[in-house]
Amino acid sequence: MANTEQTYIMIKPDGVQRGLVGEIIKRFEQKGFTLRALELKMVDRALAEKHYEDLSSKPFFAGLVDYILSGPVVAMVWEGKGVVLTGRKIIGATNPAQSEPGTIRGDYAIDIGRNIIHGSDAVESAQKEIALWFPSGVAHYATALAPWIYEKP
Repeated sequence: MANTEQTYIMIKPDGVQRGLVGEIIKRFEQKGFTLRALELKMVDRALAEKHYEDLSSKPFFAGLVDYILSGPVVAMVWEGKGVVLTGRKIIGATNPAQSEPGTIRGDYAIDIGRNIIHGSDAVESAQKEIALWFPSGVAHYATALAPWIYEKP
């Protein structure tokens, strides 16, 4: 399929603890994206610091890393046409107060420090994050749904 890309999506500890995993997966599935990898895991400090290294100079970096270590996360890779940009729209603005109703953060989050979910912000960052979180790779399989989701080129 042409123009297919992948994105990294992580349900943060607050989303896992609040029982939102199924709802979040449902939204990506119902949109028509294909799940390529999924793992529930406790994150170690080295992985958390590497994931957020672009924010290491920010005053909230230590608290962000500590928060990601505070409980399990669900790491996922989703694939589809325009999945990075569309995934960000499904997620909503980083600050839940600025997120539209109907988005994950708009529907389920109040504070920026408990904003439920992370999503790659560009194809390049998605590739980096996928390699970091899924070094063994992701599942490749044909889905029977593609002709019902995408027009033939």
